[in-house]
Amino acid sequence: MAKTAKGAKAAKKKQKLDLTTEEKIRKAALKLFTRKGFAATRTRDISQEAGINLALLNYYFRSKEKLFQLVMVEILQNFFRGMAQIFNEETTTVEEKVKRFVENYTDLLKQQPDLPLFVFHELRMHPEKLAARTGLNEMFKSFFFKQLRQEIESKAITPLNPLHYVVNMIGLCVFPFIAAPLLKHLSGMDDTTFGELMEQRKTLVPRWMELIMHQG
Repeated sequence: MAKTAKGAKAAKKKQKLDLTTEEKIRKAALKLFTRKGFAATRTRDISQEAGINLALLNYYFRSKEKLFQLVMVEILQNFFRGMAQIFNEETTTVEEKVKRFVENYTDLLKQQPDLPLFVFHELRMHPEKLAARTGLNEMFKSFFFKQLRQEIESKAITPLNPLHYVVNMIGLCVFPFIAAPLLKHLSGMDDTTFGELMEQRKTLVPRWMELIMHQG
């Protein structure tokens, strides 16, 4: 009986240690992926940041790609939880929701410039899986979509499929970050100037969306 209790205690201690080590690795990976990007971050860098040896990191996470995927899905989950609150708020207008979406999404992409390519890859390979894990599918059942349909029916905004509005809104936010290396090269912009340009788009994109919504 004593051996059983001792074994259970040891197992519980190991489980707690495992969770602590995993959390250290996740936090270290998030910090380095954010600061350096996926390509420039080495597994050795992550292990050093987490204060563990490389073999232990490989024990918990088989590859940098696997760790990147876990970290990015976690970021997306947190982001879409925040978006769900914005989209399901019944006291704000469509225009106000667009403005808050653009601001939040731009801030996220400035912090995680590798995120769009990760999302596009996952959507191409595993669309159902990614949508289910991040809560993305709930966006299409939100009060925001109900508002768009109501305004289309009442002709308060241009009668288009609501998806056109959402695709345009996301595209206007995402494309500059996907094209960032080319844009910087062609224009001679540095990271600071590019960041300032993206800040300006927080104001510009909602204006452009309003023009699209009231084009005729």
